[in-house]
Amino acid sequence: MPEKRIIQVLKQGRILVSDGAWGTFLQKKGLRAGECAEQWCLDQPDAVSDVAKSYIEAGADMVQTNSFGGTHFKLAYYDLDDKVAEINEAAARISRKAAGDDHWVIASVGPTGKMTVMGDITEQKLYDAFKEQIIALAKGGADAICVETMSAIDEACAAVRAARENTDLEVICTFTFERTVQGEFRTMMGVSPAQAALASLEAGADIIGTNCGNGMQLMIDIVKEIRQAAPEAFILVHSNAGIPRHVDGVTVFPDTPEKMAQLTPLLIEAGANIVGGCCGTTPRHIRLIKNAVNQN
Repeated sequence: MPEKRIIQVLKQGRILVSDGAWGTFLQKKGLRAGECAEQWCLDQPDAVSDVAKSYIEAGADMVQTNSFGGTHFKLAYYDLDDKVAEINEAAARISRKAAGDDHWVIASVGPTGKMTVMGDITEQKLYDAFKEQIIALAKGGADAICVETMSAIDEACAAVRAARENTDLEVICTFTFERTVQGEFRTMMGVSPAQAALASLEAGADIIGTNCGNGMQLMIDIVKEIRQAAPEAFILVHSNAGIPRHVDGVTVFPDTPEKMAQLTPLLIEAGANIVGGCCGTTPRHIRLIKNAVNQN
């Protein structure tokens, strides 16, 4: 593990680069529609390791883990809910080995698919599910927990608290926003960037931000809103490679590595402290983003 924590380096004024997409990368390696990506940590660890290594070689300062759907709620869809600890520990170990001692592992924790507003889950049960996953990720060697792609404040905060109260790891929390017809940014549950930022910080997040749903151009506006609401916070952004399009039955992400690199200085100017990619981004995207950060 790196000697310094992520927050220590950010306080020194350094802009860090995160990794890129995992799901679309694994699909290129053969992950089929409807297949459990997290099970690859057990069945195809070399393929998972190659994703992490590819981003490290591209210049990323940190890599995620193949554990986005690693709660027992998600794994139950594949009758794998009895393997939560095994899968998440393996996910963290794989990225830990690829990251070595000089890069951080920010372990991915995604939504459960359950919502308290629908009455099908309690916040305590959300907390317990995240706790089980996060303890396993910590045991596997993660440096930080990256609670990501959130839309509901109660679920995001349950995950943040589970990480804060059961590990000594740093905690990142990001939400996914869409632009409404009124031109505002909101999550699927109607949460604004400002509301998400303040709630995440109050729950104990060390780093806040946004991921997925938007290309870097729109992320600039979202980051400005987060920065205005939380002037002293550290902000992470994982942008898609543009808004996906379906061309001849194939999902295409239009933003090239060159375009994302060109927009990187504007994202930093808006207030981003960590820049990386989400759906559709590749090691080449990360390599050029890294070059842009170094030249900024």
